[in-house]
Amino acid sequence: MSHAIRRASELAFDETTVTALRAALKTTADEVVQAIIDEVPSYANALSGHMGVTIRRAVRTALGHYLDLASGNVTGGDAGDAAYELGRGEVRDGRSMDALLSAYRVGARVAWRCLAAGAVSAGLPAAEVAKFAELTFAYIDELSAASAAGHADELAARGRAHERHLEHLARDLLAGASPDVLLASAQRAGWQPPDSLTAVLLPAAQARPAYRALDPSTLVLDDLPDATGVLLVPDADRPHLLRQLAGHTAVVGPTRSWTRASASYGRAVRARSLSSDIRDTEDHLPELVLTADVDAFADLRARALAPLRTLPVTTARRLEETLRAWLLHQGRRDEVAAALFVHPQTVRYRMSQLRELFPDLASPQRVLELTLAVGLRAS
Repeated sequence: MSHAIRRASELAFDETTVTALRAALKTTADEVVQAIIDEVPSYANALSGHMGVTIRRAVRTALGHYLDLASGNVTGGDAGDAAYELGRGEVRDGRSMDALLSAYRVGARVAWRCLAAGAVSAGLPAAEVAKFAELTFAYIDELSAASAAGHADELAARGRAHERHLEHLARDLLAGASPDVLLASAQRAGWQPPDSLTAVLLPAAQARPAYRALDPSTLVLDDLPDATGVLLVPDADRPHLLRQLAGHTAVVGPTRSWTRASASYGRAVRARSLSSDIRDTEDHLPELVLTADVDAFADLRARALAPLRTLPVTTARRLEETLRAWLLHQGRRDEVAAALFVHPQTVRYRMSQLRELFPDLASPQRVLELTLAVGLRAS
């Protein structure tokens, strides 16, 4: 209250004036509260019950400290602390700082009218009345500044707590927590569950910039191992999402119901492990399927292609390439030749070799195994 204290030091209230003003204190406080109720809509129903008692007490405390200042007792009271806590409480009650500042303006006007009338009746000289006015409005300015600081600090603290709850929810989703756990986590975070979530994997440094272009309900983590960031995008329009991520090194997982976001995340992680060039996992489903169980795929290849292992490496590789083209082009010789850049007669010769190695090549089961075995080019 440094500015108000300086103003107070210029006043010279006598005991008669101070006594008269203190006698009017309760009435003044009641009139201030009633004017706030009448003139500030946000407080129309707020000043009843426990909250009303608290605010009335705060008004009387502030006015009492004000009179302490006016009478020269500059060390008394803790109105600044009370105003700070009032600002914090307004956040908890869901009111904006604009509403509280309006209440201060109304309160200052009514308090000045009431107290000035008492001071004049007690015989305060006109020059002192002017100083009294300056003190009044300096005091209210400092109270409102303290409340604004409390309001801002409470908002910041709540914002940090909200961010922590959202991060905890995101981690629960990635970990595949049970639906009950996820619902409780979402409620704590004040987050409305969507129908679906789509996981986006990208470098941690790109997570926040990308997030700013997306739905504000998107969950974001940017502190995962290996400097990885994750976005969980609600009810995404996939083509639009991919356009929004242009310029980012992102891997977009499949869309899943929100409680199964871990499945979308898991696929994006596997896709990134396959290749740094994958952007949309939906464009790489065959590779993802065939690499879902790496050991099983290796065993399948070893068994299905065992006859080729009896040949020289170069010959085996050439015949495997021919077999792959033959299976993918469903045996159409000219298409196979075009894909391999060889003459159709060369394809005929190689296929005769393959039929000798695989006598049951026409068997559906053999075709299935071989198609899977050569579905990805051997590294």
